[in-house]
Amino acid sequence: MLLDLLQPCTPADMSTRRQALAYASALGATALAPRIAAASEVNAPPLPAVGEVFAVPNIKRLDGTPFTADPNQVLVLYWWASTCPFCALQSPEMDKLYRAMAPKGMAFLGLSIDKTPQRAQDYLKLKGYVWPSAWVTPEFAQARPKPQGLPITVVRGANARVLQAERGQLFPEDVAEMARWVKG
Repeated sequence: MLLDLLQPCTPADMSTRRQALAYASALGATALAPRIAAASEVNAPPLPAVGEVFAVPNIKRLDGTPFTADPNQVLVLYWWASTCPFCALQSPEMDKLYRAMAPKGMAFLGLSIDKTPQRAQDYLKLKGYVWPSAWVTPEFAQARPKPQGLPITVVRGANARVLQAERGQLFPEDVAEMARWVKG
């Protein structure tokens, strides 16, 4: 059938042929998606080292507001996905941390790697999470690639230096312990 799509056709058949080619292309992309994702994970950078300067590019949050990191404010960056079972266990704890520490000066930015921003928004709404989050655009991912693994949590402090970097699910007490980075 696929070879039939490559044969000459009349203009009347062109629309049907375009639809079939688009469908075949989508099937191929769907089949390759796991391989592409796995390849990008293999090429992902390691976790940043404690003390390393960790720049965070500007990004638009899911609510449409811009996010610009203050290099002198403690910032928690949390890469997550709505389909990640480990994120599902850690995210409620991240929400508790945000609610408790934002009034004390801790900044927070969730970085969704979901396929679409809408999927990330729907998930946050469904779960009732209030932490600010953005969808990782290709431009952001190029400027600040996600370290290998998921979830990824990076705490950045004064002078934009890494205070803590964690790969994988954190236990509730580990998340709560991040509050120690905010003075006061």
